[in-house]
Amino acid sequence: MKCLWLTPLFFVWLSASAQSAFTGTNFSGIYDCTGQDNSEGAYTGKVTIHLVKEKSAGEYGAYQFKLEVPGFGAYPGHAAARKNNMAIYFANTDASTKDFGTGIANFSKNKAGKWSFKKFYYEPEFKGGNFGIETCTAR
Repeated sequence: MKCLWLTPLFFVWLSASAQSAFTGTNFSGIYDCTGQDNSEGAYTGKVTIHLVKEKSAGEYGAYQFKLEVPGFGAYPGHAAARKNNMAIYFANTDASTKDFGTGIANFSKNKAGKWSFKKFYYEPEFKGGNFGIETCTAR
């Protein structure tokens, strides 16, 4: 190990060893979604989540995220997960809409044994500020 001094009072231990292997739950897959948007009303969509294994460690997962909503377009983004909770950033590919935001999702298995999640999201600039709730189930 090496010690890196940042200030006289703080230091960080650096390790030459590789990161720990990902041991968390892999939520990768395609999900069918229904949502209720405060500005736009009810909608349906498809979410694709893909684990970025080389950037995940221990119980922490890094993901690529993409929501597709008919009539509104695609919302690619990224996510970070720990246990059954996932923080998600997403942005419409048409930047002029200012339709981007952050969500928090909680995953659980439904009665059929499939992963599902419920996500609350906030969009600070879309139509003066917006929020909604989305429920998605793995195919």
